[in-house]
Amino acid sequence: MEKICAANVAGALGAYMKKGGSAFFEELPNKILQLGVRVLLALLILLIGSQLIKLVRKIVRRSMERAHAETGATQFVESFVKAALYVVLIFFIASFLGVDAASIVALLGSAGVAIGLAVQGSLSNLAGGVLILLLKPFKVGDYIIENAGKQEGTVSEIQIFYTKLLTPDNRVIILPNGALANNSLVNVTAEKHRRLDIVVSISYDADIKQAKEMLQKVLEKDSAVKKDMEMRVFVNELAASSVDLGVRCWLDNADYWEGKWRITESCKYALDEAGITIPFPQLDVHLPQSE
Repeated sequence: MEKICAANVAGALGAYMKKGGSAFFEELPNKILQLGVRVLLALLILLIGSQLIKLVRKIVRRSMERAHAETGATQFVESFVKAALYVVLIFFIASFLGVDAASIVALLGSAGVAIGLAVQGSLSNLAGGVLILLLKPFKVGDYIIENAGKQEGTVSEIQIFYTKLLTPDNRVIILPNGALANNSLVNVTAEKHRRLDIVVSISYDADIKQAKEMLQKVLEKDSAVKKDMEMRVFVNELAASSVDLGVRCWLDNADYWEGKWRITESCKYALDEAGITIPFPQLDVHLPQSE
């Protein structure tokens, strides 16, 4: 009797498994088709969402430009909006594919600490970017010198995590915002005018008064020199082999380098015209006479 019952149970279980397996294989093509449709729709949503994000970024950029916001602030906000909208888009696509939203939130929460430790440098750069926009130590178009690494150039972009500098020889330097916010820097173009100091050496035999007059005329003739600001020629130092004269004036920031090169050259021509020599280092050696 027990053998008959066991056989009946085994037979019933075999029939159920056979029927279930048959149903699974019958439903498999439909499930694959449904999954394929979902994937295609997800890709379509991704494509449409990317275009919508571009449109939103364009609207934000134009709105800030109409509000006369700084270029750096516009770049920062635009990049932040881009990152935030892509996170929302990915979250939406995951939910559409059937991933439970609660599971996503739980996963993000559990991974939050690990992610925070892994990207703490990036978070520091993000905070640094916010501080740069709030405190405005520099803006796009300023020429800055970062004192920690001695990197310098014209600020071309201020992004969420980094700032781009363009050097005079057309190299691009990328600096993290955290380093710029936490280290000292020099903003060369923060003010409208910049002082020019040139040291010109003359020999001890030269007429100091005549040399000063010739150099003063150079400053008075140069069109870039601000005549309503300080113009001075003075004795800067009595050096070992020369008398060093200081030539000081003020220029517009835009004219600084061209003015520096031109005035330095003009000082040499002026001293040559007056017959005043620019000495080179000399060393007098005295040998004792033998008895």
